[in-house]
Amino acid sequence: MTIASSPETPSPAAFVARFGGVYERSPWVAEAVAAEGLTPEDADPARLAARMSAVVEAAGRDRQLELLRLHPRLVGKLKVGEELTAESRKEQASARLDQCSPDEFARFQALNADYDARFGFPFIIAVTGLSRADILASFAARLGNPPETEFRTALDEVHKIARIRLDALAIG
Repeated sequence: MTIASSPETPSPAAFVARFGGVYERSPWVAEAVAAEGLTPEDADPARLAARMSAVVEAAGRDRQLELLRLHPRLVGKLKVGEELTAESRKEQASARLDQCSPDEFARFQALNADYDARFGFPFIIAVTGLSRADILASFAARLGNPPETEFRTALDEVHKIARIRLDALAIG
């Protein structure tokens, strides 16, 4: 992966422009990494993922909750004016969430409502490589988690999504 078109380290602005979407609608993560300083070693997706994850982990619960709440609902009815990011649209399509049967769609809607009511943020799972049945099963199972367990699980899934996005940027 190159983090810039030249062998040199990119400017903070160029870095944020490229990696600001790795964490859903949260360019502050890339901004914090850039502010800490960039090195050629950050061209390694694993290193960059670890640095970005550390920023989120150090951000505190309120900022983490804000990050979780910025994620879209799976197969959700979007709020007025809300759109999926290109990354989320592609990820949901990879799991064929855009091809739900009416029964699956109704199940996702019910689970979204139950999950939001219980935890106060949307269900988050790295859908890449999963089927709709896998996602629905995980969704139903995780509804039974204690709130703190689910908060941690959701953050871990956010980090998985970020890593998948970083790997995609490395290829692209």
